[in-house]
Amino acid sequence: MTWTLSDSPDDFRAQAGDFLAAHRAENTVLLTVLHSITTNGPHVFGPDDPQFGWWRPAPDAPVAGAFLRTPPYALRLGRMPERAGAELALALAGVELPGIGGGLAQATAFAAARPERSTLMANERLYRLGELVDPSPLPGGRVRPATAADADLLVEWFSAFVAEAELAVPGENHRPTVERRTAAGDLHVWEDEEGVPVSFAAVSAVIGGMSRIGPVYTPPEHRGRGYASGVVAAGSAHALAAGADEVLLFTDLANPTSNSIYRKLGYRPVEDCVSLSFEA
Repeated sequence: MTWTLSDSPDDFRAQAGDFLAAHRAENTVLLTVLHSITTNGPHVFGPDDPQFGWWRPAPDAPVAGAFLRTPPYALRLGRMPERAGAELALALAGVELPGIGGGLAQATAFAAARPERSTLMANERLYRLGELVDPSPLPGGRVRPATAADADLLVEWFSAFVAEAELAVPGENHRPTVERRTAAGDLHVWEDEEGVPVSFAAVSAVIGGMSRIGPVYTPPEHRGRGYASGVVAAGSAHALAAGADEVLLFTDLANPTSNSIYRKLGYRPVEDCVSLSFEA
């Protein structure tokens, strides 16, 4: 086996940090989760210890694959060859997992090597911003940073987002996330002309020149008016102004509207990803 497993974020950063930074797009989730753990502590996502791993094709070779998991959430694969995905499934034999997310080829190889039946939960596409293009036509209203007064509404919207995306975790409480990300300046709210909040987007901290947009949510009664385009464009501009030279986002391939919106704003495909759940 060429996988090394650890529960130490410091060891993970020391061993895999250069690899993560060298492939920021494919490792975007790992980078942002590791940043959150470093900033807010190892149990920011739940009471159980996070789990990390890095893969070398040979004992003395550079790291060429990585994963992490923050229970109770699904395991997340970073960039790696397909065979590393299959080897990881064997390295984690006997470990109960609710699911997995990551690049299509790697996640499929992992699932094929596991004894459980896997179910496709989402087909996603990772996009990278080229040149930012303003929405046309511009939606009415304006963007502003979220404040503590938005907490109840944003908790409701976070819950609605994960429910629509079928990503909800039983017992999940979004309030700590909303409060933490509001305080960090990550959450951006679009208000209509009357000052009513109608959409929001999260923008991750800039990590090694990379930032990621998401989640993005507009309640059904406010859709079709360009608010998501407005808040994503504003969030992208915010990330660029904060020093990002690579701005990323994920879209659900089952939603042609969002994919069209982001392409019009200047986003270009990087890779396809999947989310799979496991059943005994």
